[in-house]
Amino acid sequence: MKPRIHPTALIDPKAELADDVEVGAFSIIESSVKIDSGCRIGPHVILNGRTTLGKNNRIFQFASIGEEPQDKKYAGEDTALIMGDNNTIRELCTFSRGTSEHVGGTGVTRIGNDNWIMACVHIAHDCNLGNNIIMANNASLAGHVTVEDWAILSGYSLIHQFCSVGAHSFTSFASHVNQSIPPYVVVSGEKAKTKGVNTEGLRRRGYTPEQIQQVRRAYKILYRSELRLEDARDKLSEMAADSPEIEVLVDFLKKIDRPIIR
Repeated sequence: MKPRIHPTALIDPKAELADDVEVGAFSIIESSVKIDSGCRIGPHVILNGRTTLGKNNRIFQFASIGEEPQDKKYAGEDTALIMGDNNTIRELCTFSRGTSEHVGGTGVTRIGNDNWIMACVHIAHDCNLGNNIIMANNASLAGHVTVEDWAILSGYSLIHQFCSVGAHSFTSFASHVNQSIPPYVVVSGEKAKTKGVNTEGLRRRGYTPEQIQQVRRAYKILYRSELRLEDARDKLSEMAADSPEIEVLVDFLKKIDRPIIR
C-alpha cells in the first residue's frame, strides 16, 4: 500500500513515511521527518526538522510540528522532536524542537502516548510530556517544562519554564503557573494556588476510596500541617511504605528543581 498523499502536498524524497500514512492538501513534510504507520496528517500541516512520529497519530490542519525553538540561544543545532503513539493534535498547535546541550537544553522535545492536545496549544523547546495528558485550547508550556502522566491543563493555562506538572494534577481555566505542581493537586487562579485533590480524576482512573483517602491525608501533611517542606517530605516517605500511591508524590518532591506551589 502506498501512502495516501494529496497531490498538492510537498514531501521531501528523503522523508520516511510508512506505507499507510495519509497526508492532506498543501501540507509540507521536510527531509528529516519520520512518520510511522497509521498516522493521518491533515491539510496545511508543516512537519520539519528531525521530527519523529510514532504510530496512529492524528494531526489536524494548520499545525506546525518540529519547528526551530523560539530561543535566542539556538544557533541551528541538529535537535529533535520525538512523539509516541496514538496522540491527537488539533488545529493550530505549535510544537518546537529541543535546544542543544551547550545552551542548557536536552536536544529533544518529547511527547509520549495517548495524549489529547486541543487547538492552539504551544509546547516549547525541551519539554517532556508523558502519557494520557489532556491540554485544552490555548494552554501553553514554556521551555523545559515536564508534564507527567494523566495531568489535565485546562484552557489558557500557562506553565512557566522549568516547572514540573505532577501526575494526575489539574489546572483550572486560565491558571498561571510559575512553580511546580505536585501530583494529585488541583490549582487555580491568575497566580495559581492549590485548591485540593483531584478526586474526580482519581475516581475515573480506578483509584479506590481508600487510596483517595490516603492521597487526601498526604495533601493535608503537605499543605495544612505547617511543616517545613523537608519535614513534610519525610512524613510522606513514612506513609509511602504502606501506600504505594504516595510514592509518586515523594518521588516528585525529591527530583524537582523548581519550588512547588505552596
